[in-house]
Amino acid sequence: MSTQNYSNHRRFVVVYHQILLPALLILLIGSFVNLFTCTPGNCYSASLICFASLLICVIAYYLRMFPLGTQDRVIRAEENLRFYVLTGKLLPAGIRMGQVIALRFAPDEELEALVNRALSENLSPNEIKKAIG
Repeated sequence: MSTQNYSNHRRFVVVYHQILLPALLILLIGSFVNLFTCTPGNCYSASLICFASLLICVIAYYLRMFPLGTQDRVIRAEENLRFYVLTGKLLPAGIRMGQVIALRFAPDEELEALVNRALSENLSPNEIKKAIG
């Protein structure tokens, strides 16, 4: 596995981002078009299709968000432990999750200074990643 750095840290899954998401959008739009153009005889089935497409979109959203929330908690725990081992203190309470994620890329020698700078200057995650030497 290659080492993560600023140029390769984002993951783009073609099937998810370029196929599934547009297909869900097409399904949702098509189901609403079907609902608004239905004849009295098929409005019930058109409304069920619309409801089902909404449910599928909600499921797709939560299937992505629940693991990301767990991943964020694991990252915070990892970085908290790393910071504790290096400094004898826990990460400051005011540091945001995006900042903690960005700090994962910092080498041990730069971590404490970057944490202090992130807090004092309210650095964005992107600024933190660019500040890593």
